[in-house]
Amino acid sequence: MNKTQPIPEGMSAVIPHLTTKGAAKAIDFYKKAFGATELNRFAMPDGSIMHATIKIGNGVVMLNDEFPQFGSIAPQSGGSPVFMMMYVPDVDATFKRAVDAGAQVKMPVEDQFWGDRYGLIVDPFGHYWEIATHKEDLSRNELQKRAAAHYATS
Repeated sequence: MNKTQPIPEGMSAVIPHLTTKGAAKAIDFYKKAFGATELNRFAMPDGSIMHATIKIGNGVVMLNDEFPQFGSIAPQSGGSPVFMMMYVPDVDATFKRAVDAGAQVKMPVEDQFWGDRYGLIVDPFGHYWEIATHKEDLSRNELQKRAAAHYATS
């Protein structure tokens, strides 16, 4: 049996997570401009991109359309365009250490429908950090079912 890895393959570094208006167009631009390869794309029912991952060279970049209700605001709207994403072996310990060092909790650590245990902090300098431990490997169909159930109740 294949054991889920707490840090998914290829996700061992700090990963920039970009917010933009028009994430689909941004992905197309990065493909044309930098030879990016699209690894995945997850769209909301309205077609906006909740999450996508591209690879440029050996680096991974995550991106999404803006979702002001979650604090994800594009630079075109005056927001911070970048969150930093980290996969770690123990999200709870890393999150606690960051909060003890002065970070402010924006979203407490909880198990998420996409298979990660995840939390969000803002550091004392205003930068957002997503911290996660991967808990489950999900098929695209299972992810879509969970997302539909999640957004039907939120």
